[in-house]
Amino acid sequence: MNTNIIGRQVTVSDDMKEFVEKKLAKFDRYFPRGADAAVTFRKVRDTVCAEITITVGGTLFRGEETSSDYKTAVTRSIDVIEGQIRKNKTRLEKRMKSSFAAAEAAIAGTEAPVEEEGVFDIRVKSFALKPMTPEEAILQMNLLGHAFYAFEDADTGATCVVYKRNAGSYGLIVPEKKEV
Repeated sequence: MNTNIIGRQVTVSDDMKEFVEKKLAKFDRYFPRGADAAVTFRKVRDTVCAEITITVGGTLFRGEETSSDYKTAVTRSIDVIEGQIRKNKTRLEKRMKSSFAAAEAAIAGTEAPVEEEGVFDIRVKSFALKPMTPEEAILQMNLLGHAFYAFEDADTGATCVVYKRNAGSYGLIVPEKKEV
C-alpha cells in the first residue's frame, strides 16, 4: 500500500510512520492489488487528530478520530474504516472487481484556497467525476461520511447529486434539460 503521511502542527516522527504503516498493512488482505493511503495528523489543543483516507479503484474509505495520543487516534480511525468495509462487504466486492477491471483513475481530491470576496470564506474542492449509478454514489457518500455526493450519472452523463434526508431516506438532484 502506498502511504503518504502528513503532519499539520505536528512533527511526524519515524516511530509514527512505522506504527501507521504497520497498522495499514492489515488492509493488504482486503485490497490485494494495492491502494493509496493518505494519513494526516493535526494537533488541536491538547489532542491529536488522525485522518486516514484510503483510495482504491475509485472508492474512498475515510476515518477520522481524535485522541490524546496518536496511536489511539490511528487505531480508532482504522477501526472505523474496517467497520465500513464489513458493513458494505458484498457491495464493495462487486465494485472493486469492476473498478479493477476497468482500471479507472481514482478520484483525486485537491483543495485550493479561493480569494476572499466579501464576508464569505469559500473553500473550493475539485475532483474527477466518475460515472456511476445513484446507488453507487449513495454507497460512496456513506463511506465518506458526507451528507451529499456529486457524481456523473452513468446512464445520462449528467452531473447529479445524492443527499441524505433528515428522515433517513436519500434524495437525488437531477438537472433539467433545457429546451433550445
